[in-house]
Amino acid sequence: MSKKLLVIGEVRDNVLRNVTFEAIAAAKKIDADGEVVGVLCGDSELNDQAQEMIHYGADRVVIVKHDNLKSYTSEGYGQAVLAVVNDESPDGIIMGHTAAGKDLTPKLASKLESGLISDATDIETNGDKVVFTRPIYSGKAFEKKVVTGGLTFTTIRPNNIPALEHDETRSGDVTEKEVDVTDIRTVIKDVIRKASEGVDLSEANVIIAGGRGVKSVEGFKPLYELAEALGGAVGASRGACDAEYCDYALQIGQTGKVVTPDLYIAVGISGAIQHLAGMSNSKVIVAINKDPEANIFNVADYGIVGDLFEVVPMLTEEIKKLK
Repeated sequence: MSKKLLVIGEVRDNVLRNVTFEAIAAAKKIDADGEVVGVLCGDSELNDQAQEMIHYGADRVVIVKHDNLKSYTSEGYGQAVLAVVNDESPDGIIMGHTAAGKDLTPKLASKLESGLISDATDIETNGDKVVFTRPIYSGKAFEKKVVTGGLTFTTIRPNNIPALEHDETRSGDVTEKEVDVTDIRTVIKDVIRKASEGVDLSEANVIIAGGRGVKSVEGFKPLYELAEALGGAVGASRGACDAEYCDYALQIGQTGKVVTPDLYIAVGISGAIQHLAGMSNSKVIVAINKDPEANIFNVADYGIVGDLFEVVPMLTEEIKKLK
């Protein structure tokens, strides 16, 4: 029997985050023949975003629009999504393992008296079973989980499950549902982003990360130039953030963001276990460090022993030539 799966979409600055499309692909992995229903929440028109979800594989989309959904709050989005869940009675719910996803899904799972598989990096089918893979012990090991009964509630790590092909010929119904979103204890007046503009760090395919070896705020400038040449984002180790070379919004690691880009270039990073927990699952890791004994070389696919202030500008120039 085919399943009905809800995918909770995330919109930032009126644009759907890529992890939304990856969540749709994850739903198709759970049941290729099942119905995928997108859910979007906000205070403005979301028809274009709903059509995007359909183009990426959703069969239909439900929009909940209310003034109290202008910015994400767990109370507001929780009420909106629960109302859709009660209407649709899905077999599963999927969302990205993002800041909002990590906040919202445990609260929803508690209210629904459901389990939650968080931070899934892969989904496989084995007969009638659906097997979820997720990292444990800061990424040093992986476990496989199977839902034996009840609701399949999952968050997926960005950049791990490829989105389906975009198909503008796909069509599906888009409906609006009225929900009285009340009892909002948290009111967000304004959102000020301290992170650099450009590519979202958590969804970037290329990341250039700097550590204490960058030595200063000025030392990050070559990293930004390399990131611009590669169309990537800039991140940092906690050491660089603690030294005030950059903002904590760029921090990657156990207490920062967990990223899995196609290419991760670690510049002046020693490779502390806390940092490796946030990036060791990157597809290709390049380390640049003047210390040949640095721990980062143990996880790197490619290593360059040298002065980062010489190596990084050379890389940037060579990449610009290729373009």
